[in-house]
Amino acid sequence: MAEPSIAVTGCTGRLGGRVARQLAEKGVPQRLIVRDEKRAPHLPGAEVRVATYQDRAALSRALEGIKTVLFVSAKEAPTRLDEHFAFIETAASVGVQTLVYTSFQGAAPHATFTFARDHWATEQKLREQRFASVVLRDSLYLDFLPLLAGEDGIIRGPAGNGRVAAVAQSDIADVATTVLLHPEPHRGQTLTLTGPAALGFDDIAQVLTRRLGRPIRYYAESIDEAYRSRAHYGAPQWQVDAWVSTYTAIASGEMSTVTSDVERVTGHPPLGLEDLPLSPP
Repeated sequence: MAEPSIAVTGCTGRLGGRVARQLAEKGVPQRLIVRDEKRAPHLPGAEVRVATYQDRAALSRALEGIKTVLFVSAKEAPTRLDEHFAFIETAASVGVQTLVYTSFQGAAPHATFTFARDHWATEQKLREQRFASVVLRDSLYLDFLPLLAGEDGIIRGPAGNGRVAAVAQSDIADVATTVLLHPEPHRGQTLTLTGPAALGFDDIAQVLTRRLGRPIRYYAESIDEAYRSRAHYGAPQWQVDAWVSTYTAIASGEMSTVTSDVERVTGHPPLGLEDLPLSPP
């Protein structure tokens, strides 16, 4: 087996794991970069290296000889940008040529969704480096929508009448795999990955009612109601702000744009909520 020129991060999660499996199925050598070797998937043609995003020495060793990297954004946390910047700087220092980064639709310095601001800052850091980057601005995960309804069948959030062009994780993985295998045509591009339509939450509730076989409805909370209804989780303020601002970003229209980027890159149309598998493949 040839030495790998592709590295995949986030391979213990659903998105990175899908990409790693697809590369393995195609017989492509790859290097899996993980925090915990015991959690690394066992895939043919894959070698494992242990490193965190901020451990520059371990990360330098893990990226040695690698030309193209899937850089899955770090777990949401106040230290996320520090992790991202350390990863990007290390990748640049060891000669990585193309970094494929999972960003978010609507990334901007003053985005309503709080973590979309972190994604924008990460994108700017990428553009400062001497390697090429491919930014995948993913919309809200389509896979997440069936999980929004509570036990009472109500989806609660301050999304108003806003619409979201949610995208399936499988479609994001297909795009990422294609770009990793053929990075040249995509270098320097920002791709916005969406589903086939922008749905309001009343639409989402109707589809889920049919597909789940139980009544689902949407209740448009006020922002005050949204904070009160999530207070019982005891989460830190930054996390609650992120939860609530996911909905308010939808209300403001920041996730409503539908693009053809999934089909343009992969050659197949993106999945819609009607077609999404409701259990993990």
